Amino acid sequence: MNAPIAAPYVNRPRTHVAIIGAGPGGLATAMQLAAAGVQVTIFEKDGVVGGRTRTLVSPEGYRFDLGPTFFLYPRILKEIFSSCGAELENEIEMIRLDPQYRIIFEGEGAPAVLDATPDMARMAEQIRAIAPADVAGLEVFMRENRVKLEAFRPILENPILSPADLFSIPMLKGLMRLRPHLSVDQDLRKYFADPRIRLAFSFQTKYLGMSPFKCPALFTILSFLEYEHGVFHVRGGLGGVSEAMARVAQRLGVEIRFNTPVDRIAFAGKRAIGVEAGGAHIPADAVVMNADFAHAMPRLVPPSIRRTWSDKKIDRANYSCSTFMLYLGIEGECPAIQHHNVLLSKEYMENIAQIERGVIPAVPSLYLHNPSATDDTMAPPGHTALYLLVPVPNLRFGTDWRKELAPFREIALDRIQALGVPNIRQRIRYEKIVTPQGWLDEYAVGYGATFNLSHEIGQMLHWRPGNRFQNTEGLYLVGGGTHPGSGLPVIYEGARITTRLLQADLGLPVSERGGVQPAYAIAAQ
Repeated sequence: MNAPIAAPYVNRPRTHVAIIGAGPGGLATAMQLAAAGVQVTIFEKDGVVGGRTRTLVSPEGYRFDLGPTFFLYPRILKEIFSSCGAELENEIEMIRLDPQYRIIFEGEGAPAVLDATPDMARMAEQIRAIAPADVAGLEVFMRENRVKLEAFRPILENPILSPADLFSIPMLKGLMRLRPHLSVDQDLRKYFADPRIRLAFSFQTKYLGMSPFKCPALFTILSFLEYEHGVFHVRGGLGGVSEAMARVAQRLGVEIRFNTPVDRIAFAGKRAIGVEAGGAHIPADAVVMNADFAHAMPRLVPPSIRRTWSDKKIDRANYSCSTFMLYLGIEGECPAIQHHNVLLSKEYMENIAQIERGVIPAVPSLYLHNPSATDDTMAPPGHTALYLLVPVPNLRFGTDWRKELAPFREIALDRIQALGVPNIRQRIRYEKIVTPQGWLDEYAVGYGATFNLSHEIGQMLHWRPGNRFQNTEGLYLVGGGTHPGSGLPVIYEGARITTRLLQADLGLPVSERGGVQPAYAIAAQ
């Protein structure tokens, strides 16, 4: 027999939450809130979901991920789907890659090649072929980072809104392993002596838009996660994950208003009371901002309210690098190119220094994505969809990309051809370019900083914009600009943190960390 519905839940109106942006964080939050019985409206400025996590489709039938291409650590998203009465595996097809990616180390003579594999015995042989003395460090690296990840879970899975939030025993144990005086590269030196092997386990800091020589030692867990839990491709493109999240959210009653940019967040004093869009005021009990922090915050929230994150502080904050993107549909196949390819220039150290000085590298390192190697839905028969990402300075250095675009495109095409794509210029049948200026103008990415606020210690933990935004009531953040940070698994976890804060503040039953209580369970309580 079903429990009777408690009178307070029958008589009171449903709580309404407005979410700005249908990116990964906004969609994950919407799913969880709707599963808990909240009325949710998402306001999306574009005509599609996903933000940077969308799939572009050309008129010719080429498919490209716009931003992220690696699908890592699906456990978090599986738990979110399960908490909402859905199964991730029923919504998308995930293909685990082996090899996970190919790393090409340029140097004097022929480049060294490492095909990274989650098979530890084969991975040891890959390392042995380049640096025999470093083989023994692989097992130690995996073992110690397994412990490190567990120690850091309290930090990654809970809100840190003030220094007081750090003074619990689990938090302190995690902080003891933070080693803020060490970078990722320095931390890896105790496992690997050869700088090429260290780069193989540290280039992942580029997921955060940072250099392994400056990124905090915590983030050695990024490469560990790849080897421990896998690198996946989503058939049809990673945008399929965003589309699946939107489907589940809509099944739960979430309304997504496409092509509806929010003009501002409405406040009564310091409390968010709704949003204004298209000349209309839409009231809400709380507002969640999933738009890019640096771009949206100065536009949506009056400066008089946000003392902690003033316009001056936002402008002076440190931001990630940007990226130069080429999306190419080419005739013919590319048998020499793996699914994921990382080309590390012999000028890699100088590349990093140049980007930090605002100089565009002349011999850049790059990432080349060839999903057609795995998935025949990504291009028409007999054709290939290639995605090129080159780290470049963000817009704070004043680069004029109208002037730089054409010559840098030639550099990029030369680098692709050198990787093993002959006659690439003659084979191009579709092309799209996104420069740092394009990230700002087309996709509303502040300063064109593709990976958001950078992740040095002074912009992490309680120093990062809060999941419950500082100096306000009823305003919450999700996405790469808030705690815990950037990268899809981290953004999904951040959405769980924000959801629990919001539930507590609105007087709703708070979900267990692993999932949201369904509406019928709330009513029964």
